[in-house]
Amino acid sequence: MKVDLRGRIALVTGAAGGIGQAIAIAVAENGAIVAVNDLHDKGNKTCDEIEKRGGKTLFVAADVGDASSVNAMVASVERDLGPIDILVNNAGINTGPDRHPVHEYSDSEWHRIIRIDLDGVFYVSRAVSAGMVKRRGGSIINIGSVVGMVPFRLQAAYAAAKAGVLHFTRAHALEVGSYGVRVNGIAPGSILTDATKGLFYSEEKKQLSESLLSHVPLGKPGEACDIANAALYLASDDSSYVTGHVLVVDGGWTAGFAREW
Repeated sequence: MKVDLRGRIALVTGAAGGIGQAIAIAVAENGAIVAVNDLHDKGNKTCDEIEKRGGKTLFVAADVGDASSVNAMVASVERDLGPIDILVNNAGINTGPDRHPVHEYSDSEWHRIIRIDLDGVFYVSRAVSAGMVKRRGGSIINIGSVVGMVPFRLQAAYAAAKAGVLHFTRAHALEVGSYGVRVNGIAPGSILTDATKGLFYSEEKKQLSESLLSHVPLGKPGEACDIANAALYLASDDSSYVTGHVLVVDGGWTAGFAREW
């Protein structure tokens, strides 16, 4: 997919791998200078990929769940690259394979997920949108999940956080639209990444993956590039009249049928 992002500065959080990495590379390939964020310096690998393809980039380590760390990150990006035109809030975590119902859920697990998946979106959006409002323009894209639309079992914190992200997206869009700032979301379904291969799509998990994909009308998992293409559209002027919208990219998973997930 090709759009024109030349002359724009983008910040992509949680971009060391998977969906975040695919978005960062795609945005760079379409002309933007990209600040790659992650908690650890693994994000430098994404920067290396961008530079190999002729793009310009900067790695910025920060914990999106910590407001002071976020503020320092945004200040650093705008000092070294310039005002941020595009923000992709991608950083997120989920529970591991050892999952529990609400009545057995620990405080620490609840706060661990809410802190990154919901608080993080708020902290980064607040820090970046302040400048966008002053400059009267910008595009913010929040990566949610179909789990924020249709809750799955044994993932209460993740479901609550992602539902919060989707509604926060709409609320934020209402507040900044008059300043020319657009805020949209993407709700991915099951996307094939290094992380999900082990959970759902390895040979040992064949029965599980077949069960999962039986609920997806297209019959296959999505690719990270499917989410990157959606982000490109929402970041570009091609979507100049789109705000407060959540674009579902799930192969039809949430189209409306019974499911076990």
